[in-house]
Amino acid sequence: MSRTPRTARSSKAQDPELAHRLSRRGMLGVAAGATAAALLGAASTPAVAATDATAGAQGRGRPVLPPGRLGIQLYSLRDKVSTLGFAAVFAELEKYGYDEVEFAGYTQGSAGPITLAQLKRLARNHGLNPIGSHVGYYSSDPNAYTFAQNLTKVLDDAQALGLKHIGTASNPFRYGSTVDAWKRAAEEFNTYGAAARARGMKFYQHNHSEEFSFATDKPNVRLYDVLLAETDPKLVYLEMDIFWAYSGQFRFSKRVDGTPAPFEPLDYVLKQPDRYPLFHVKDGESDPSNQYGYRMTDVGDGDIDYQRFISGVTRLKGHRLAHHWQAEHDNPTESFTFARRSSAHLHSLREKC
Repeated sequence: MSRTPRTARSSKAQDPELAHRLSRRGMLGVAAGATAAALLGAASTPAVAATDATAGAQGRGRPVLPPGRLGIQLYSLRDKVSTLGFAAVFAELEKYGYDEVEFAGYTQGSAGPITLAQLKRLARNHGLNPIGSHVGYYSSDPNAYTFAQNLTKVLDDAQALGLKHIGTASNPFRYGSTVDAWKRAAEEFNTYGAAARARGMKFYQHNHSEEFSFATDKPNVRLYDVLLAETDPKLVYLEMDIFWAYSGQFRFSKRVDGTPAPFEPLDYVLKQPDRYPLFHVKDGESDPSNQYGYRMTDVGDGDIDYQRFISGVTRLKGHRLAHHWQAEHDNPTESFTFARRSSAHLHSLREKC
C-alpha cells in the first residue's frame, strides 16, 4: 500500500524527513487501517483503494499532488477530536493517506487532557507531520492567546510542537479598512514574522474573501495588494485559502463605482510563489445567488479546478515539493467522510499530458 511514486525518489536525499514518512507509510499502512477500523467501526473505504478506483478516469499522467504534501486543517475534524480524541482521529487520517496536519488550537475540546509533547509524538507515531497552526491575531483581553498579546508563548508552543509555520486566520482589519490601517497591521505582521524567523519558523496569514475588498479611503486600491506590498517577503508569508480567494474574485471583481477590477487568485501565487508555502484546499459549488458566490462542498464535489490550480503551482521550476496542501471544510456534513473523499479525489488527479 505504499504511496511513494517514482517522482519522490530523487527528493529523498534532499528531504530525509519526507523519505522517512513515506517509507514508514508503506510499512505500516495496512496495520494503521486495521487499527483505525477497530477504533471507529466499519468506517469507510481506505483512500488508497478509492484512489485506485478513480485514477483510471483521470488518466495515467503524473499525480498532480506532490508526494508527502497532503495535509488537513484539524478544524474540519473538531467534532471527532472532541468526542474520540486525537489518537483515533490521527489513526483515521493515516488510513486515508494524509501526510500532515495543521492545528487550530491544541485541544479543540479533545477527549481527555494532552500535552504538547504527547501531541507531537502522537502525530509522528501516525506518520503525520505537524506543519502549522492558526492562532488569533489580537484581542482586547491582555491575557489572550494571540500574537499581539502573548507572542512569546505562542512561539514557545509552536517550537515545542516542531512546527515549521505558525500563523493566523485573522484578517488585518484591526485598525480599519483604510490603506494606512493596513500598513499599520502589516508592520505588526513584520514584527511577528521576525520573531518567528529567529526561531526557524515562518509566520503566515490565511485569507478569507474580505481581504480582496477595496480600501475605504482609496477605492481603487485592493487591500490584499497593500498587505503584499507592506509586508517583508522574508518575514511574512501567505496561506491562500483557495475557496475564499475565488469567493473574493466573485465579490470584488468590480470596484465600488462598478468599474471592472478582475483578478485571478492563481496569478497571485505564480507571481510570488515563494510567499505561499501553505494552501487550504477547500471546494465550492458555484452559486451566484449566494453572497459568497459558492456553497462549500467536500473537495472534488465543487467547481474549483484543482487539477489546474495545483499543477500551475507545482510545475514551476523548483516548486514541486515547496508547498503544502491542507484539505479543509468549515462545516462538513460528516467530517471523516469529508476527509476520506477529499484525499481520494486529490490523489486521483493526474496532470494532463
